[in-house]
Amino acid sequence: MQTTTASTDQARDDIPVEDFLLAPPKSADRIACRLDPRDLRRLNLYAVLTAAGIAPWPGDREAIEELSVLPDRVHQALHHWLSSGR
Repeated sequence: MQTTTASTDQARDDIPVEDFLLAPPKSADRIACRLDPRDLRRLNLYAVLTAAGIAPWPGDREAIEELSVLPDRVHQALHHWLSSGR
């Protein structure tokens, strides 16, 4: 196999194929993984808080766990409030 280097643009036969980056994964080969809606809401809440510049304190974990139980429409309102910048 003939390869080219970025610095010289010359063909090189002495570079093994294994020295190049891997191709992107095929989505069909991915392992199916489903998150529980409660876990997804919890992760999204952490992300929105972090994006709003609000770092949850260690004691806030219980409150975030309780908020994660609430329905999606409540989380949509929370996300709106936290991201509106009012």
